[in-house]
Amino acid sequence: MMAEEELFDLLVPPGVPRKMIYDVVEKYDVEVVRRPQKMAFANMDGDARELLAFRGRREVVEEVQTYLFAQLKEFIGE
Repeated sequence: MMAEEELFDLLVPPGVPRKMIYDVVEKYDVEVVRRPQKMAFANMDGDARELLAFRGRREVVEEVQTYLFAQLKEFIGE
């Protein structure tokens, strides 16, 4: 029996367009999971919010990060 492979999460920054999330799931072998995350912004200190994260093998998650940031850069530049 193979050892359970270690999985990594890449938090999806709030405000990422849904279409980008769908694109990532179609292109890469990751799943979208919910992660409660403590917020430390000015007026939200200590609030926990559910954020989405892409979960997958390290090398896949690293590719997703590169892809997602490139997409966001393009999106923001429009």
